[in-house]
Amino acid sequence: MSITIYHNPRCSKSRKTLELLIDAGITPTIVEYLNTPPDAATTLQLASLLGVAVADLLRRGEAEFKEATDLPDLADDGALAAWLEAHPKVIERPIVVDAGGNRAVIGRPPEKVLELTGR
Repeated sequence: MSITIYHNPRCSKSRKTLELLIDAGITPTIVEYLNTPPDAATTLQLASLLGVAVADLLRRGEAEFKEATDLPDLADDGALAAWLEAHPKVIERPIVVDAGGNRAVIGRPPEKVLELTGR
């Protein structure tokens, strides 16, 4: 099983999701997305794996989202994915990807990650 977590170590939900993965015996690849933001193509792939529009990956409560003056049309997945590359703080977290199973979940609640682990 090849698991990747797009992780923010300052987020309690992200930390709990990582803990659940480790408790399940999984050593995920950890991408601290604030330091290494996913590029637009990766964000589009994540949205596809999640079965959602890119707009559904937005943390709309974040000040950076609310105060954005350069926000593209929320219906334009490509433009929004490129915008998120420059504004990774606005990306929903944590996103956990099972590359082998071609699926992903958002760890909210953290227990949602158990769908990927089979537990």
